[in-house]
Amino acid sequence: MTKTQQINVGKISGVFGVKGWVKVFSFTDTKENILKYSPWLLTKDGITKSVKVIDGNLQGKAIVAQLEGINDRDQAASLMGWDIFIMPDQLPKVAKDEYYWSDLIGLRVETNLGVQLGVVESLLETGANDVVVVKGERERAIPFLQGQTIINIDLDSGIMVVDWDPDF
Repeated sequence: MTKTQQINVGKISGVFGVKGWVKVFSFTDTKENILKYSPWLLTKDGITKSVKVIDGNLQGKAIVAQLEGINDRDQAASLMGWDIFIMPDQLPKVAKDEYYWSDLIGLRVETNLGVQLGVVESLLETGANDVVVVKGERERAIPFLQGQTIINIDLDSGIMVVDWDPDF
């Protein structure tokens, strides 16, 4: 399964200073990683525009960025509330048996005995281990433990095989 879907990596949350810098709420891990991606695809109310990231840094607890063509506070303020997306090919390649969560969303999930459980709706960070939320005839939360509950992930076929009791 080849994904061309844009990945939401953050949101413009405010302005910083008078020279057009914006404050950014980042969904990336670590939050500064959002600055490594350029261009950003800004989206709001069905409108999308591409902007190049010129500069940025961690300012206290906030991420701030300078965007090409945004030179004053009013221009920066007009971007508040816009979602920040990138294309999947902007992400670094992952090692074998590592996955971006965005690659797992939408995979069909079946047990190692062939019982269909549904599709991956989301993933949750719990501290102890990540959890795959599978939506089918009902919702299931399956621990993301590769080699234990997660037997195989085949992105090309769009299937995740799990060792999970379908009644649980």
